[in-house]
Amino acid sequence: MRRTHRLLFWCQLAVTLLICAFLIVPVFVSALTGFSVNYFKGPSAGLTMKWVIKVLEDYHMAILNSLIVAGTTLVVVLLIGIPAGYVLSRWKSRFARLIEELITLPIALPGLASALAIITVYGGFREFRISLWFIICGHVIFTLPFMVRSVSAACSSQNIKTLEEGAASLGARFVQRFMGVVVPNIRSGILAGSLMVVTLSLGEFNLTWMLHAPQTKTLPVGLADAYASLRIEVGSAYTTVFFLIVIPLLLLMQSLDKPKRLKP
Repeated sequence: MRRTHRLLFWCQLAVTLLICAFLIVPVFVSALTGFSVNYFKGPSAGLTMKWVIKVLEDYHMAILNSLIVAGTTLVVVLLIGIPAGYVLSRWKSRFARLIEELITLPIALPGLASALAIITVYGGFREFRISLWFIICGHVIFTLPFMVRSVSAACSSQNIKTLEEGAASLGARFVQRFMGVVVPNIRSGILAGSLMVVTLSLGEFNLTWMLHAPQTKTLPVGLADAYASLRIEVGSAYTTVFFLIVIPLLLLMQSLDKPKRLKP
């Protein structure tokens, strides 16, 4: 029996490692290509930083735009999604379920369809159309369901109602109960939703490609342009820069979810 369990364990481990290698190896190869003098000759041709420097020089505005869009999208989604998720978790009715389904509708639709709808309705406002707010609007619509669902699930899993009733019995007003009781107890749900929002906003291409203007390119759009230039080294260097920006940002956000240790 033990031999069977061991064999099953090693088989599962081997499959897991093979899948990880299948996913991770191309990333390392792409990163190495970004530092290669010539893609076709490989590392034997030598390593260089000129492609990374070229990306930073040519696409620095796209990098900055992505960070601005992702940060602003997160702030807007937090302001809308936390109260919405809380209300939907407390409001047990068919109408609440209908609203929740309508909120999640943009996920079911292709990004191009959502972008076309936004352009059709708001594309006539020129200043709005050529600003980053036009992209932010699309990203908020696309990422809001993830925050709402995450907050709603956190509110449903925690005994929020009992805690609120206890705070109310002590004379706390709704705002005090919401900010002092609800939000701290659903912190993990908020951070999980925030990770989804930032990740999706930074990596969203289809929606952004339709909504962007020449001066509002973001990281994914710039990456597509780099690969379209038929210079694989530039595109790979762009991918490397993308990872160097995104991974530390996500690790920083995940570190915020660590429980604070009580001092003795």
